[in-house]
Amino acid sequence: MDDLKIVFSDVDGTLLDSRQEITPRTLRALKLLQKKEIPFVIISARSPSGIEPIVRKYGLRCSIVSYSGSLILNEERQIIYHRGMSRVEAAKILDFTAQQHFDMAWGAYSFDQWVTPDRTDPRIEREERIVKATAQQGVIADMIADEVHKLLFICAPAWTDTIEATLKAQFPQYEIVKSSNALLEIMPGGTTKGEAVKRICALRDISPKDAVAFGDNYNDVEMLELVGHGYLMSNAPELLKKHLPRHTTDRDHDGIAEALAAHGIC
Repeated sequence: MDDLKIVFSDVDGTLLDSRQEITPRTLRALKLLQKKEIPFVIISARSPSGIEPIVRKYGLRCSIVSYSGSLILNEERQIIYHRGMSRVEAAKILDFTAQQHFDMAWGAYSFDQWVTPDRTDPRIEREERIVKATAQQGVIADMIADEVHKLLFICAPAWTDTIEATLKAQFPQYEIVKSSNALLEIMPGGTTKGEAVKRICALRDISPKDAVAFGDNYNDVEMLELVGHGYLMSNAPELLKKHLPRHTTDRDHDGIAEALAAHGIC
């Protein structure tokens, strides 16, 4: 085994294949990590309740990073880090987007609460099916805590780049990143998966250079550039492949398992 001391993986488009499953060979590799006591961390833009069904289904024991780093839970699901924007700040962003008449649906997340104004919107219904979690019908004022970890904008794909550019110009103090051709994530400034990796590695006294990470989209860039061994999935956007010339692997053909095998795991 080489210098591999910790493994981080994105979920959608990475850990889960095109059928929304972990391949059997990848699962065996993750179990071997666990047996060898090498920490495995799921690092996603999803909420905790959007990650837990995966953890339970496959019997994983791992820390989880939610909302691309604005909420981090350890293996016992104790909160070890959290940072959000206020409800007032979130409402200002939503008021602005309403004035622009963007073609999108939105959801707001605070700890494990997910609020959306229209649960019957087909885009919200689809998101619920994908993450196997349930949104609460409501508005920002209905959120229990005054700490909004993420706003999710589910856009008509033709609108995504325009909405992203408009928001970045209007709200440069926030982290605004595309996680698919239809999804925009808005988090507090400085919230990235790279920063989350740094935080977890520091807590475990591990250098990020001794970490392996897997990702497939723009919100994975900082993480993949930071670690010693970053793997971009072959289903990543072509523009990202040009920007991020790292090792490439395939989610549907045991790519994660093959990469871990190269590090002596299986």
